[in-house]
Amino acid sequence: MCGILGFIGTKKINKSRIKRGCDAMLHRGPDANGIFAYDKKGLNIILGHTRLSIIDVDSRSDQPFYYDNSILIFNGEIYNFMKIKNELIDLGHSFKTSSDTEVLSHSLRQWGSRALNKLEGMWSFAWFDKTTDEIIISRDRFGEKPLYLWKNQEGLFFSSEIHALKKTVGLSPSINLPQVQRFLVNGYKSLHKHQDTFFSEIFELSKGKYAIINKNLKIIEKSYWKPKLKEDKNLTFDDCTVLVRETLIKTVEKQLNSDVPLAFCMSGGVDSNTLMAIAKNYFNYDVHGFTVDSSDPKYSEKKIVDLTIKNLKIKNTFIKPDKKDFLKNLKSLIANRASPVYTIANYCHSELMRSISSKGYKVCIGGAGADELFSGYYDHHLFYLRQIKKNKNLFNTSLKNWKENILKITRNPFLKDYKLFLNQKKPRDHIFLNNEIFSSYLKKNWNEKFSEITFTKDELRNRMLNEIFHETVPAILHEEDLNAMFYSIENRTPFLDNKLFEVCSLIPTRYLINNGAAKSILRESMKGIVIDKVLKNTKKIGFNASIHELLNLDDKKIKSQVLDDSKIFEIVDRNKIEQLLKIKKMSNSYSKFLFSFISTKLFIDTV
Repeated sequence: MCGILGFIGTKKINKSRIKRGCDAMLHRGPDANGIFAYDKKGLNIILGHTRLSIIDVDSRSDQPFYYDNSILIFNGEIYNFMKIKNELIDLGHSFKTSSDTEVLSHSLRQWGSRALNKLEGMWSFAWFDKTTDEIIISRDRFGEKPLYLWKNQEGLFFSSEIHALKKTVGLSPSINLPQVQRFLVNGYKSLHKHQDTFFSEIFELSKGKYAIINKNLKIIEKSYWKPKLKEDKNLTFDDCTVLVRETLIKTVEKQLNSDVPLAFCMSGGVDSNTLMAIAKNYFNYDVHGFTVDSSDPKYSEKKIVDLTIKNLKIKNTFIKPDKKDFLKNLKSLIANRASPVYTIANYCHSELMRSISSKGYKVCIGGAGADELFSGYYDHHLFYLRQIKKNKNLFNTSLKNWKENILKITRNPFLKDYKLFLNQKKPRDHIFLNNEIFSSYLKKNWNEKFSEITFTKDELRNRMLNEIFHETVPAILHEEDLNAMFYSIENRTPFLDNKLFEVCSLIPTRYLINNGAAKSILRESMKGIVIDKVLKNTKKIGFNASIHELLNLDDKKIKSQVLDDSKIFEIVDRNKIEQLLKIKKMSNSYSKFLFSFISTKLFIDTV
């Protein structure tokens, strides 16, 4: 895991500018750094890299990496690099390192962009081929690793972080007002349906794509992978659980590969417990979990986490959310990342990363993607009822289970009505909950209708695919990458594995929910591996806390800081925020909005 930064243009720029940008993201790669410069008949290319050493920590694997008239800068991990390496050896290649970087370099030389289809992992990279004077840039299938671009009169700049781009270009990009309004009104799920960022001049390369950039600075973006749903209705429930178990074990084995120790983000849910239990029980890994320990009963998972610790005989560190220095810490995070922190949960995740780093770890494993891959959200139950409504026996049983197990723990008012998706065509008000109210907090009217991509006619699977590729997962990955790399940690997400995705796409929809429990295939596949108490736990919490644990809204100094002069009040009505602060018991959606406002205010005040 590293930081990459590059420039291609017809104008010559000073190499010191690239160094300045690399220096701004040394947290992404504190172990080594380097710069490559190229000038040929008006074509100027500079590639910079900061390295966090994880695989083959020797300096021989430092970057930029040179091989056969090509130069590579790479951020990420190729988990199947040994398999590809053996294939390349059979084709006559020889290697000087034991790194995945060298394997990627040889793969691109051997197969060009077709190499991307062979890769299993997470990445963003830039590969310059001197024989064609072209650069290929790419991101992984799920967008685990970021790559931002800024094109101006000098040429094209690209980087792992917006903050580094700003330092390199030497200009202040203009705030993208619609993106700010979108975040405040519709929330984080609306932010990654396009390539926009919080700055008008900066956009993100799409996931699952590569782009060829020639000397004329023409960017030709192409897809190398598209998600496909291939439901196999001949599979039995038992077939599916066996397939998932076998694939998950192989996936975890691949992602445990590291030349430095790794830690685990641990909640009381089945996702993180699956990864830790496989690591411990199948590979005898010395597991160390890190957990947010909220004092709010709604968010506390300590009791169930303690059971797992005892059962697996693993180490664990609890982190308590704290009011002390909350605004100061939040401001520091925002200044470094050049974007708001999306949610309280994302702030709590950053505190987990701080603790993991303090214990000397350079890699952590998390459970992002399982909810979207196996079905894990409360609205999935209602989409499920819609999909199976023609099967009367299954529908009636599922409805009974929903009423007994899910209704009582559902807070979103829309999702308390089991008929929500049965009689209406695509209602989605529950996703942007209270957005009409939050729009009224803005000085100028702004609204944007909900939209989604159609992958399949199966509405539950379509919802899950939109969550994976356009809504929740992209937001989680964005935040977790920034949080982890802020503390020089590589974050890995085993559930976002293309082989596992292909297996899950085969699962018939009718198996996704069973006995009132979502993620039924995952739960069943982990029987005998994960403790029963976790497998039967259907309440969703994750790494979360109440805003009142972090912010004393009765403190006049805190209120003053929230309401002090700021450009945010050119966008948001100060009086309405003042009234909001007077609410003693905020609903979940209002609490989220208040955090979004504070985060956006700090962002606007620091750019």
